[in-house]
Amino acid sequence: MPVYLDHAATTPLSAPALAALTTELSRSGNPSSLHGSGRRARRVVEDARETIARAAGAHPSEVILTSGGTEADNLAVKGLYWSRTSEDARRTRILCSAVEHHAVQDTVEWLEQHEGAQVTWLPVDSEGVIRLDVLESELAAHGDEVALVTVMWANNEVGALQPIPEIVAAASAHGVPVHSDAVQAFGSVPVSFSASGLATMAISGHKIGGPVGVGALLVGRAVKLTPVQHGGGQERDIRSGTLDTAGVAAFAAAADDVVGHLAEEAARIGALRDELIAGVERVVPEAVLRGSRSRRLPGNAHFTFPGCEGDSLLFLLDVAGVESSTGSACTAGVPRPSHVLLAMGLSETEARGAQRFSLGHTSTAADVDALVAALPEAYERARKAGMSGHASSIRTAGTGFA
Repeated sequence: MPVYLDHAATTPLSAPALAALTTELSRSGNPSSLHGSGRRARRVVEDARETIARAAGAHPSEVILTSGGTEADNLAVKGLYWSRTSEDARRTRILCSAVEHHAVQDTVEWLEQHEGAQVTWLPVDSEGVIRLDVLESELAAHGDEVALVTVMWANNEVGALQPIPEIVAAASAHGVPVHSDAVQAFGSVPVSFSASGLATMAISGHKIGGPVGVGALLVGRAVKLTPVQHGGGQERDIRSGTLDTAGVAAFAAAADDVVGHLAEEAARIGALRDELIAGVERVVPEAVLRGSRSRRLPGNAHFTFPGCEGDSLLFLLDVAGVESSTGSACTAGVPRPSHVLLAMGLSETEARGAQRFSLGHTSTAADVDALVAALPEAYERARKAGMSGHASSIRTAGTGFA
């Protein structure tokens, strides 16, 4: 079995989620139908909604079920923008952190290109944390023209935790709503929607041990969102579409399980992460840890490895039985350096050597040991291949680095 160190991409189904999923897959019923099977499915959905709300620190009516984090982010950013501009045509500005997941970044860019949004990309420091002084300055100068602020709770690449309370406080002083992509944070660190003061917050099932294809957008009861899609009027008329009863039930089971064991699992995974960081730095002293050593997700360890292409190192580790991630975007098969690392001040050459190791509920000390054992040879081969190495050459050559 391969050593799986890519839990930030997706994590295996938890036992409670698998049990809920298989139970509901054996049944039928559209939760919008009025007959017995439909009413039974509706009860399952509403029970699940209450469980998800409790896990996320929200009221059940604030849980809008979606197909996942990407849909939730699109619905929040577009919905807030359209709602705010319809109330006041001056509100065309979006303040967005420069290190957002593409689900937010690409949505903001689409609004800029097609809907006349004026975007300010909020800079971050060398650890990937937003510059609050710039946010406050932008709000002071253009508060009446800002439609929304959007800043992720935790970065998916370097694990940086953002100061959400301070961001919300700054925006609230100008009456500006804040959206946060909490997909990486929920289930890893304490997250409470009601305590945060956020207008909207996105979460996802498959990051916490639930199935792929289900998530939620938490929407404050006083918050107005313009729907992105239209149809049957489900989910407070904010998100139309027939709900996946089995997926929703499994998502709720995973959320209840992960939040119920959050403190002890965060401590266990955080200790493994610290062992991983120490091991990597011991066997490859050239490796540079990116992000904060203290203010980061418990399961995240992100390094850059000088002199090699991240894809080359990824495939060599894969051949050695260790699965990781570069964390970089890929467009039309052409690798490009991470926008997150570039925003943190790294050069393109430095950013190309990225490798993310992320731990989760199935991770063990043996996984860390396996990475530490495999890494030196993989790094040496990747370094010898140099920055010209690409994934295609790795696939062609197999393990054939000289």
